[in-house]
Amino acid sequence: MDVQSSRVVPDGGYGWIVVAAVALINMTNQSILSVFGQLFVGELQKMQEDTFTAALITNLNSLALNFSGLFIGPAIKSFKPRNVAATGCILVALGLALCAFATESWHFILGYSFFVGFGLGLISPSTFMAINSYFTTKRGRAVGVSLAGAGLGQVLIPHLVRYLLDNHGFRYAVLSMSTLSLFGLFGAAFLKPLNQPAKHNNRKHIRLLTEADGEKTSPLQVVVVPTNQSKIERSPQNVDTLCSRMGQRLVQAMDLELLKDLVFWSIIVGMALVYTATINFTMIFPGFLGQTAQLNSQMVAFCMSLVAGADIVCRLLLPIVTDHLRIPYRVVFLFGIVGLFVARCVLAENQALPVIITMSVLTGMMKSATVINNNLTISAHCRSEKLAGGLGLSMMSKGVIVITVGQLLGWVRDYADSYLICLYAQGAILLVVVLVWTPEILYRHRRQRCATNKSMETQSIDAAEVAKLNS
Repeated sequence: MDVQSSRVVPDGGYGWIVVAAVALINMTNQSILSVFGQLFVGELQKMQEDTFTAALITNLNSLALNFSGLFIGPAIKSFKPRNVAATGCILVALGLALCAFATESWHFILGYSFFVGFGLGLISPSTFMAINSYFTTKRGRAVGVSLAGAGLGQVLIPHLVRYLLDNHGFRYAVLSMSTLSLFGLFGAAFLKPLNQPAKHNNRKHIRLLTEADGEKTSPLQVVVVPTNQSKIERSPQNVDTLCSRMGQRLVQAMDLELLKDLVFWSIIVGMALVYTATINFTMIFPGFLGQTAQLNSQMVAFCMSLVAGADIVCRLLLPIVTDHLRIPYRVVFLFGIVGLFVARCVLAENQALPVIITMSVLTGMMKSATVINNNLTISAHCRSEKLAGGLGLSMMSKGVIVITVGQLLGWVRDYADSYLICLYAQGAILLVVVLVWTPEILYRHRRQRCATNKSMETQSIDAAEVAKLNS
C-alpha cells in the first residue's frame, strides 16, 4: 500500500515552515539565473566574446540543470531531500566562486554552466518533493509562495549586483553572490519530509537487476554444466535476458511508457519551448534596455525589478484566484504564453519608456503563470505513481530543446545584430505553442463536456425508471 495514502496529509501545519525554508533557498539560489546578463555579459565582452558564447553558457547551464533529472529520484530516496538541497546550494556557491576568478570563457562554462546548473538541478525537485508531502488542496498556493522567494530575490538582487559592480568590481560581486547562495543551507535544514523515505539496499538492487529469471534457484538446486561448450552456448541467451531485464527496469524506473501518449509529448515539448524562450529573454533583456532602448543602468535595474515585482505578486495571488475558479493548470499556462507573446511583440514595436514599463509588468505577470503551473500541469496529466517519471522526462526535454533552439536564438541575435529580431524569434516560438495547444485543449474540453452531459442524461433516465418501478 502507498505510504502517502496511509497517512493523513496536514495540508499545512509544519508544511508552511517548509514552504518558508524553500522560499529562502529559492531567493538565494534560483534568483541567480535572473542576473546572468547583468553580472557576466560585461565581463564576457571584455574577453571579446559575443552573444553566441553567452547563449552557450546559459544553455549548457540549463542542460546540466535539466539532465540532472536522470538520477535525482534515486538521490532523493537515498539521501533525503534535505541533504540533496544542501548539496545543491554548496555546488552553486562553488560554481560562482570559480566564475569570480575566470579568465577564459571555458571557466564560465565549468563554473556557471556545470556547477551552478547541476546544483540548481538538485535544488528544484528536492524542494518540490518536500512541499508535495505536506499539501493536497493547497498545493498550488504553497508552490506559489515558495516560488515567490525567487521573485523576491529577483527584485532585490539586481540592485545589489549593480551596487557591487559599480563600487567593488566584477570579482567581488560574484564572490558576494557565492556567499549569498550559502544562506540556502539554513533553509535546507528545515526540509523535514512528512514521510521518511525508505532505505534502499543498492547492492541488493543491483544483484537482482543482473540476475536472470532462470538463475533464481534454491540453495539445494544443482545445475550441471557438462562441458565448456555448453557455457559458451548459454552465454548469448543470458546476455539477451540480462539486457531485456535491464531494459524493462529502465522503462519502469523512468516511466518511459508515458512517451506513448501524444498529449504528454505536446505538453513537455511546449513547456520546454516556453522555458527556452524565457531563458533567452532573461539573457538579452538588459542588453535590449541598454542598447536598443538607450536606458541607463539604474533604469535597466528598475525595469528588471518591475518584472520581478509583478512576478512575485502574481505568484502569491494567482493560485488563489485559479483555485477558486477551478481553472485547469494547463489553461492558465496557455494564458501565460499568450501574454508573453504579446509583451515581446509590443516591446519589439515600441521602445518608449511608458511602454517598456507596462510590458515589463505584463511580462512578470505572465511569467508567473508559466512558472507556477509548470510542475502542476504535469501532475494534472500524469497519475500519482507516474509523476516522478513525468517530471524527469519534462526536465530532459527542456535540456534538449535549450541546447538546440536556445543556441539558434543566440545565433539569430548575433547574425542579425539586432535585439528586435531576437524578440520576434522568441515570439514565433511562443506562437507555435499557442497554435498547437489551443485546438487540443478545446477538443479535450468539448469531449469532456459531452461525456459529462451524457453521464447526467444516463443518471436522469435511470432515476426516472426507478421512480416508475417504485410507483
